[in-house]
Amino acid sequence: MVQKPAGPSMQALRWLGVVALPTALALAFLWAGGCFSPDRVTQNRLMDELHNAGSYGHGFRRAHAKGICVSGWFDASGDAVHLSQAAVFHERRVPVIGRFALGVEQPYAPDSATTVRSMALRLMPPDAPEWRTGMNDPPVLPLRDARDVSDFFTSQQINPATGKPDPARTKAFGVTHPWLKSATEVNAHRFISSGFADDTFHSLDSFVLVAADSTRTAVRWAMIPMQPVKASDGKVRDHEYLFRKLISDIHDHPLQWRLVMTVAGAHDVINDPSQIWAQDDQMIDAGTLTLNSIESEDSGPCTGITFDPLILPPGIQPSDDPILQVRSAAYMRSFLRRSGEKRGPSAVTPDLVLASSEGKKS
Repeated sequence: MVQKPAGPSMQALRWLGVVALPTALALAFLWAGGCFSPDRVTQNRLMDELHNAGSYGHGFRRAHAKGICVSGWFDASGDAVHLSQAAVFHERRVPVIGRFALGVEQPYAPDSATTVRSMALRLMPPDAPEWRTGMNDPPVLPLRDARDVSDFFTSQQINPATGKPDPARTKAFGVTHPWLKSATEVNAHRFISSGFADDTFHSLDSFVLVAADSTRTAVRWAMIPMQPVKASDGKVRDHEYLFRKLISDIHDHPLQWRLVMTVAGAHDVINDPSQIWAQDDQMIDAGTLTLNSIESEDSGPCTGITFDPLILPPGIQPSDDPILQVRSAAYMRSFLRRSGEKRGPSAVTPDLVLASSEGKKS
């Protein structure tokens, strides 16, 4: 049987089939970039706002740029087994790679007692999916969603004349975001410890633990130090004094923290990290983190790791907290950008790590 040549309508359909997929992909990229909604908060927009707020870039993380690698292990207590099927709560001696950092955009910024400190961890149970978490020492996050994040970064834009954010712009952010006042005040009056080793680090965002029987429990968590806690005296010893102290502390003896899960109470707001939870919520000691090794990022194992808070194992799920999506997207965009840049040496060099550890021995 002789086939009839395809008519104009059939040829058009075939042509549409050829171009539909690439066109759809192109439109998706344009939409993600905010081309169809200029006011939309996108990954690129957040990165640009971070840059305008003083982010150094050049191969470093866009935020928390000054840091150091640590490693050790996590031992589960068994007390969280009924809440989550995640392997980390069932096994002992789970290997950990981590990073301590300061919440600064400049990798060569001087250490300061009042600067936000962070602990980021990658927990790697054998034969089970890993878990990554990034925690800060302020007890609550004074931001509610992507718009708050964007507005905050904009308020921190560097004035070229002074090299600092405009105080009027910073004040205006507080005035126009009154719902963040309580969280801001709590953080402003938080206890400041003497260093990384005796600091408490908070998840800030809420997550959902899923048990073997599918029971779901909303939680926040914190790493609480087992070392004696001392208040900071506010004195600046040298440019890297907080990191020198951490190096000295960890070479003196392994450092330990308890992973404490706070179970959401009936009146706690789950999906807004700016909301403070009740002081009488149930707390569960899920296990002990031990860190016994420390290295400069110039040679350490944490340098190429993105501590994306949405890299979660079965048994831990994200809540509907919108900041989780913002953090994850920003971390990945930051990783992509810094991966293509030439990186200079860290402020905390291998020589500084060696000198600080030898100083402790001598």
